[in-house]
Amino acid sequence: MKIAVISDIHGNIDALNSVLKDIESENCSKILCLGDIVMAGPEPKITLKKIQELKKSKDFYIIQGNTDKMLSVFSFETQNKLIKVNEVMASAYLADSELLDEEEKDYLKSLKEQEELNLFGIKILLVHGSPRKNDENIYPDMPIEEVEEMIKGTDADVIFCGHTHMPAGYQTNTEQTVVNAGSVGRPFSESPDSCYAIMEINEKDSTYIIRHKFVKYDVDNAAKKIKERGFNGCEKLAKMLLKATSRYPE
Repeated sequence: MKIAVISDIHGNIDALNSVLKDIESENCSKILCLGDIVMAGPEPKITLKKIQELKKSKDFYIIQGNTDKMLSVFSFETQNKLIKVNEVMASAYLADSELLDEEEKDYLKSLKEQEELNLFGIKILLVHGSPRKNDENIYPDMPIEEVEEMIKGTDADVIFCGHTHMPAGYQTNTEQTVVNAGSVGRPFSESPDSCYAIMEINEKDSTYIIRHKFVKYDVDNAAKKIKERGFNGCEKLAKMLLKATSRYPE
């Protein structure tokens, strides 16, 4: 059995469609989505609609990302906090909140923060940031002790996370596997290609391998779309799609 793990789509329908096509070519029977569906991207509404369609028609699991939670309950207090951290993201937050209707926000609000699965005796935990917090960062090249502290108290064999937009993988001293799936819609890397993870399970003995896969998509078209949205700083987000020199727009 093959399972696809996607995360951090951020309203990028072009990237999502290309990744879904690749997932189909890999013959994955399940898709696990780790959240951050819409915020600060080219086409939030279309992307959310696509995710809802997948939930209805596919063997599809989804949890709530930190930006999904933020958008589900918009507040000017949150926006003011964002302004102090990053004005572009604060502007995108307001623009997306005005674009989404109440039914769409209710859908984001209804998503679980975490999900546990058991496949062929393998315990799998889905989180967005870490098991402790939905906005905690599991980066590549962290000391293993820091990762182990973040997952302390969990008994999952495999923990999938996202949030940082950077693929990573760890094998802990507690014999747990921690994998950051990277980002479909806004990768933070020198390459603009989308990234997702594939878990391949041997059903006979419950062994598995996990690998990251990078997928090309029409990034120029996605950048053009986000520029056309017109909110303050959208051109910076467009540049980040073409080449991310930082995790957040500068």
